[in-house]
Amino acid sequence: MDHKTFVASLSPEQRRTLTATSNRAGLVRLFWYLALMVSLAALVLARVPLWWLLLLPLGILQVFLFTLNHEAIHRTVFRPRWLNDAVSRLCSLVLILPTEWFRYFHFEHHRHTQDPERDPELLGTKPQTRLALAWHVSGIPLWIASIGVVLTNALGRNADGFVPGSGRAKVALEARLMLALYAAVLLLSLWAQSAVLVWLWLVPVLLGQPFLRLYLMAEHGRCAFVANMFENSRTTFTGPLIRFLAWNMPYHAEHHAYPTVPFHKLPALHALTAPHLRVTSEGYSQFTAETVAALAQGAEPAP
Repeated sequence: MDHKTFVASLSPEQRRTLTATSNRAGLVRLFWYLALMVSLAALVLARVPLWWLLLLPLGILQVFLFTLNHEAIHRTVFRPRWLNDAVSRLCSLVLILPTEWFRYFHFEHHRHTQDPERDPELLGTKPQTRLALAWHVSGIPLWIASIGVVLTNALGRNADGFVPGSGRAKVALEARLMLALYAAVLLLSLWAQSAVLVWLWLVPVLLGQPFLRLYLMAEHGRCAFVANMFENSRTTFTGPLIRFLAWNMPYHAEHHAYPTVPFHKLPALHALTAPHLRVTSEGYSQFTAETVAALAQGAEPAP
């Protein structure tokens, strides 16, 4: 059974139940996520003994805001559209990932998942060696590309095929506002002679990004270039900590099969899709080890 047949087989009641958003579920998850992040930031600011060891978990929490941003882009975290959009815009500042631009990018990815000609996630050179994989996982190419996107959009030179003509002015304005805010924060930091920005954001996100890169590779890495979401997307079985960090997105084949299902309903959706899944991994360590081994043997690299 492919994903379209599966979704068509669901009863109207099942669909209503699975796609129902919940402010309570979203706010509770957001509260605990932010509480952890703020607590770590406060300990770093207080320079508690071995405070520098906290920079890594702080950075992991910050870069994994990508998964919250992803859910907010779909507008499934909360019921009100404005609340989803507000959360997405705050995440975009931490991630240097413009909300409007990313929405166009991501929806194109959903429309053409694993289509080498049309999926924007497949564009560009993919790691062909273990050394290239290490460079990719470092996150440096990602930061360079992200800054390039913001600058290009701010200059009004966006030429991405997935951004419609009617959206180019919107992405340009968004990028200019982001740059203005970054400049204001930088000037304020210089005026105050404060390194808070360095220790609470720049260093943590640089340290945390490799963990997000490894996580994201498993979503579609080494999956088939076909239209069936049960074959072109991977569900990774992992523990509650990773599911918490990633807002249940390890259930990624489920998410692609039925994108309007909110994060807190994905476990229930998984219970229904489990017999039909074609690509799964028993944890991110297993996927990474298999990817490294495939590259060493000259097999097809992970997208």
